[in-house]
Amino acid sequence: MQRYRRRISAAVSAVVSSLLLALSLSAAPAQAATHNPIVFVHGLSSSSSSWDDWIADFKADGYTSSELFAWSYDWSQSNVTTASQLSTKIQSVLSQTGASKVDLVVHSMGALNSRYYLKNLGGTSYVDDFVSTAGVNHGTTTASWCSWLYTSCAQMYTGSSFLTSLNSGDETPGSVSYASYWSNCDDALTPDTTAILSGATNVEVGCISHTDMNNDYGVYEQVRDFVA
Repeated sequence: MQRYRRRISAAVSAVVSSLLLALSLSAAPAQAATHNPIVFVHGLSSSSSSWDDWIADFKADGYTSSELFAWSYDWSQSNVTTASQLSTKIQSVLSQTGASKVDLVVHSMGALNSRYYLKNLGGTSYVDDFVSTAGVNHGTTTASWCSWLYTSCAQMYTGSSFLTSLNSGDETPGSVSYASYWSNCDDALTPDTTAILSGATNVEVGCISHTDMNNDYGVYEQVRDFVA
């Protein structure tokens, strides 16, 4: 009889322990949601450091260093070459993080090589959100000062064969969510509306200079909310 009571007591104790464990697990806070890694692509005559302010802002809003990738490349080379290198970079980020897709946040000429990647190199399979800030999406005549020096700049000039091909057909291909933020007083974009992408969420942010578009906090908040 005594042995029987001990068995009953042990069984009850096991059931109580299981219930307590289940209750504690259900009461535990949900694990914090992870983010898509963000790959930042700079523009002409720039570097990855142009994203320092926004990277600090993203970190302040809960992103980790392992989710933020500011990428430098040779901006003088063809945007086609850069697009191929961007493809390699994104595959590296996906492998490193275990994510299935990234978000692309780009500035100025970075919109061209990034969009070439999306349209021609299968990038729509690996990008969730695409954000263009002051993107030279349809070219600018101010590129005349450097079009004879650099291939990338010649491709950025209004009416170039590169732009004609890039903007033919669907400007926002695939299931990617596209956004373009542009200023109504951007001296580097002639006209300012060159930044507008058909099929994208296009947002005029007011009068912000070209170089400030990717470190302005007000624009950052909108970009953060778009990729969230």
